Amino acid sequence: MRTTQAMNTPSNTLSSPQQDPLLAEHQVVSREAWTEARKELLQKEKEHTRRYDALCAQRRALPWVRMDKAYTFEGPNGPESLSDLFEGRSQLIIQHFMMGPGWKEGCTGCSFLADHIDCARLHLEPHDVTVVAVSRATYPEIAAFKKRMRWQFKWVSSHGSDFNYDFNVSFPPKQIAEGRAFYNYAWSDTEEEESPGVSVFYRDPANTVYHTYSTFSRGQEQLVGAYNFLDLTPKGRNENGPNLNLMDWVKHHDRYQPTGASSSGCCCHQNQSSTKEESVS
Repeated sequence: MRTTQAMNTPSNTLSSPQQDPLLAEHQVVSREAWTEARKELLQKEKEHTRRYDALCAQRRALPWVRMDKAYTFEGPNGPESLSDLFEGRSQLIIQHFMMGPGWKEGCTGCSFLADHIDCARLHLEPHDVTVVAVSRATYPEIAAFKKRMRWQFKWVSSHGSDFNYDFNVSFPPKQIAEGRAFYNYAWSDTEEEESPGVSVFYRDPANTVYHTYSTFSRGQEQLVGAYNFLDLTPKGRNENGPNLNLMDWVKHHDRYQPTGASSSGCCCHQNQSSTKEESVS
């Protein structure tokens, strides 16, 4: 049988640093040298893991605030209290989802985080944790966008209550007019009426609710699994556009062009497709 030279020989496939700028930034070494460099980094990764474990313990040790103020949320089950949102569990995570009254769609970055919720719920709910999104948009506005995104997690409206203002993720007209808002535990310049965040609550057997933790801005990144994947890759997050953040590349997931992979939605959307759609009315 006639044989031909394999197409993956170095003469056919190796790029030069001039062709690939990323290659120009890295040494290409033997497997032995790579293993030594990897072992050195592994020690730093282990130190980071131990420091993060200690930080998580400090987070859990924070003092709590009893939630004495009543809030009413509107959702698929009608009016609900903060305690109702726990759905029988003792721990509640709320995503403060940027979507104000009159908005036709939610914030792109908040949607990026929200894309991770449904699959996480498969494991969180049996482990005594409920995840709910809350926005100041009206419930019909929320339900319409949620249907478009094919999300199954619970998303309620705080419209008409002080909830968003009390947690400093929505800003009164006076603050917006002055271009100053209290966000992430400090005053900062802003022209936005909404900002993102995550808050955590605990409910005791007597049905008393406590606020245990909130995080804002980049503090939410730990909930974005896609970032953890990207952080392993040679190009990393590759956010090199004018914003130098996720707004340079992230889109609502129904606006990406097909890239060869299935475009029918994530596994969680498919597995939960039998769930009855919530009414928009």
